This record gives sequence, C-alpha cells and structure tokens, in this order.
Amino acid sequence: MSFSEISLDADLVAKSSGWCRDQFPDAVTTLSKLVRIPGIAWPAFDPAYLEQSAQAVADELSSIGFFDFVDVRRSKKPNGENGAPAVLARRQGDPEAPHVLLYAHHDVQPPGERDLWESEPFEVSKRGDRLFGRGVADDKAGIVTHLYALRGLKNLADQLRIGVTVFIEGEEEAGSESFQNFLADNLADLRADLIVVADSGNWSTEVPALTTSLRGVVSQTFTVKTLDHALHSGMYGGPLPDAMSAMVILLSTLLDKNGDVSISGLKSDPTHGPEVSEEQLAAESGLLPGVGRIGTKPITQQIWGEPAVTVIGLDFPSVAISSNTAQPQVTARVSLRLAPSEDPSRGLELLKKHLVDNAPFGALVEFGHSEQGPGYFAKKGWASQLSHSILSAVWPQPSVDIGVGGSIPFISHFAEAFPEAEILVTGVEDPDSRAHSPNESQHLPTLERAITAETLLLLHGNLLRRK
Repeated sequence: MSFSEISLDADLVAKSSGWCRDQFPDAVTTLSKLVRIPGIAWPAFDPAYLEQSAQAVADELSSIGFFDFVDVRRSKKPNGENGAPAVLARRQGDPEAPHVLLYAHHDVQPPGERDLWESEPFEVSKRGDRLFGRGVADDKAGIVTHLYALRGLKNLADQLRIGVTVFIEGEEEAGSESFQNFLADNLADLRADLIVVADSGNWSTEVPALTTSLRGVVSQTFTVKTLDHALHSGMYGGPLPDAMSAMVILLSTLLDKNGDVSISGLKSDPTHGPEVSEEQLAAESGLLPGVGRIGTKPITQQIWGEPAVTVIGLDFPSVAISSNTAQPQVTARVSLRLAPSEDPSRGLELLKKHLVDNAPFGALVEFGHSEQGPGYFAKKGWASQLSHSILSAVWPQPSVDIGVGGSIPFISHFAEAFPEAEILVTGVEDPDSRAHSPNESQHLPTLERAITAETLLLLHGNLLRRK
C-alpha cells in the first residue's frame, strides 16, 4: 500500500529529541526492571518467569493509555503443546493512515556460566555508558524502544491518526515454535502496512543501520556410531575406529584448508558491504592474539552472503569423568547459516549428504532433530526512505543498509502473511553488545537515539495518507 510522500520535519526532530532526552532516565529504569525477570523459553527453565515477563510487558503497555486492548495470548506449537505467552496490543487508527506493527521479544537466552560474567546476569550493572545484563540488548531494549516511542507519539502528536499493533513474542530465542500458529490465530489483529522489527543492530555506535538481508539457518543433530559397546582403549587401541575419532575427522571435513565451507552445492549471494579490516574484525569479535580469521572472501561478503558452519554441541564424556574408554557413539549438533536466497530444505539436505558421504571408516551416521529457517531480503519503500532520513538526523553519522549473518526466520513468515507490507528491521545492538554471550550489554546513547528515531517514524507516519 502506498502513501503520500513526506519530508523530514526539523521541528519534530527537535521536539522528539528533547522529549526523549527528558524521558530517558525513566526508560533505563524500565529496562532494568525488565532485565531482572529471567524469562527463558527453553524446557529446562522455570516457565513461571515467562508468565511474569509477559505480564510485566503487558502492564507497561497498558500504562500508556493508548490501546483498545492489551492481551497476553498464546498459540499451539506444532506438537500440540502451548507456546510461550506473547503480548498483543492494538489501537485502531484512521483507515486513511498507515497501520504499524511493532515487534520485539521478551524471552532471553540462558545466562551460561556465571563465572564468565563480571556482574550478575539478571541484575543490571552500569559501567561507563553501557548497561550490562542478560537480555538488556536482546531484546528488552527493543521492547523499551517501542514503549517510549509510543509514549512520545501520544505526547507529541497533535491528533492521533496512525494505527498501531504491538506484538511482543515470548519464545524467539527458543525457535519461535508457535509463531506461525500465533500469526494464523491473530491475523486480523496483526495486519499492518508497516512492520518494525526491533531485533537487530547497527553498524557501530556512531553509524545507524537498517538490516536489509539476513542469512537463513538450518541445524542438524546427528550421531556417529562405530561400535555396539564401549571398549578398553588400551586393549583395542590402534585398529579400533572409536566413535570420537570418527566424529572429529567428520567434523573437520566441513571446512576446507582455508576455512571456507566445503559442503558442495550451497549458494552464495553477492553483497556490497563496507570494507572491514582483519584488525577491526579481531577487535569486535575478541579474537585472541595470534588467532587469524578463516575463509577467503571479503569479511562482509563472508558474513552476509556466504554459508557458514559451526559445531554448536557435542555429547561425550567430560574431562572430569573421562576414562580409558573407546566410545561406541558420539552425538553432535551442527548449525549451518545459509545465503539469504538459499532454500533451507535444500541446504539441510546438502548438509546431511555431506555428513553421510564423508563419514570415515564406514561409520554409521544417524540423524536426529533438525531445525530450519529462511533468509530474508528487504523490499524498499516509503518507510525505509523516511527511516534513513530520520536515522541520519538522530545519529552522529549517516545511516547505512547492512546485512546480518544471523537469522530471524519469522520475518519471512511476516512477509508471506502480509505481502503488501514493508518490513523495517531495526535494532539497538552494536558490535560490542555481545548478545547471547556473557557480559551482554546495551550502549545507552544508542538506546536513546533508537527511541528518538522510532518516535519520529511514528510521528511522521501519523501525518501520512493513503494515495
């Protein structure tokens, strides 16, 4: 759906910047409160915290006094179990104005090993201009961006015309298993002209970005078997093809000698990202001294448009309980990132074929659980043009389009359900946010700018009319 063109209003920029600056201490307090709730959607964690987290978000949305309804809803997973609680709020606007859907998620990653954190994961800690805690950037800051942008819209708009839906998911970090059913169950309430997904990042703390491409992803759990029972490693060591040795050799075939993915047949998508030096990569990623990058393509091309394979899990005896035993079977889980245009089903089959074809010593390979999610290419329209103008006005440097090596499969589900809608993938993270890692943090000036930018997007959208 097309809308009348609108230029950036300098007066709105000034008003929004001042309002958001005044409200920002309160926004940080709200963010801190949300971070203290350890809502994790993985089966091993207490689901009561997810309920608490969803209700806290619903209470914040209700307190704005803006919506026709604010509900906590859930839908079924494919296996028939209830999905995690999600928050859905909607305000019907003028039919001639845009309707905007604001997405974020309230669930977070598990904290991991406590010893790797410099402060308590679920107690916020401020060091310099960063706030530390699990979920502070991914994605509690996205929720806070929506909350305070809506407060800004309500307080600064002369007349409220724009329609707004807010959808705060509760299981994004666990694979969004009930997402498609939730979409189908609530299609009318989620329908929108513009979808803003606050779950990505920026090029840097100084350079804002819209994410215009995402890689797809598949993961596969598999077991390598060589024996029907464990054996003494000394009595049979030598001729014995133990499962651990077979697994190590098989995993080593996933990359060639240069570190490029060696799974035959996978696609690549050309990208045109800024040049990144190996020194910048090392500084942002935390490479240890003397450890070099892998792969032969330019760094942004390799991260945005090429496949990437990572061994993310391995089940075998730990060193603490190890013995002189040859293992009969070993299980691993591999994650394969795919070029944005790659069909995930095809990518998964190519991965499985590679594992079978390259199993050493005639070892048996048995496949277990797998997951897959599509990549994404953005279409550009009125909202992306307006957003770039806004971002460039609010941040110290002009905005850019970026690709992201990570995957957000549900964005493609949004695109399929609402083919006429434009999707903006925004975010508050930066290269040092360390989402999913110990010492996750949010750069506070970036958060304030993100709130200001989304406030301006809503205020300008509030002025638009359908053509």
